[in-house]
Amino acid sequence: MSTVAEDMQTKVKAKQIPIYIMGKQYMVPESLTIMKAIEYAGYKYIRGCGCRGGVCGACATVYRKPGEYKIRTGLACQTVVEPEMYLTQLPFYPANRATYTFDELEGKAEEVFALYPELFRCVACNACSKVCPMDVEVMDVISAIKQGDLKEASELSFDCIQCGLCASRCMGELPQYHIAQLARRLNGAYLTPRAEHLKTMVANIEAGRFAKGLEELKGADEETLRTVYSDREMEPASAGEDWTPQDSQYL
Repeated sequence: MSTVAEDMQTKVKAKQIPIYIMGKQYMVPESLTIMKAIEYAGYKYIRGCGCRGGVCGACATVYRKPGEYKIRTGLACQTVVEPEMYLTQLPFYPANRATYTFDELEGKAEEVFALYPELFRCVACNACSKVCPMDVEVMDVISAIKQGDLKEASELSFDCIQCGLCASRCMGELPQYHIAQLARRLNGAYLTPRAEHLKTMVANIEAGRFAKGLEELKGADEETLRTVYSDREMEPASAGEDWTPQDSQYL
């Protein structure tokens, strides 16, 4: 029996629980994630489905547990189904996103204020932080931007996966994840010092140092690629700007 068939057989033998997908009841094995339960129920999961590992933010979901008034949110690839759960998906949240030409910006907080004036509608309710599936302190991110500290905002929002759930629960109707993304872009492009070793690597690439090795890799068979990958030498953690990859067979 194939692995896929065995996996399906195991799921069929598992205890079945009722869930409601967009109002219709389905019986699915317990312990499945919402994403897998939806697919088990027969839905072809295309929109609202990305990495399946909790890092892309595409599978935002809204659900309610039986007997509760509270609407809960999460990522479908992480949240496990429960009996009598009512759920649906948010494949895209229509939050406002400012239009700008990035090269015309200078990395100033005032530029964020001008593009997202709604930033100052924040009432510090902290609903955005509570709903974040990545435990980002979203309210603190917004507070840092309001104070003009784009570096702090960038560090605090580093784990943001752009799922949009913060905006879905915001009393001030801010698009927090878009605002934080702009702060990170400005910080990375204009405020963070340039890495000297990156300049060296770019120069090596432009000089064609790796061209031959890449062509050989492109023409190698699978067994050779597996061997090269398993035998590769990792870049030293303390490498300076003069470090270059080992002159091995392919580099």
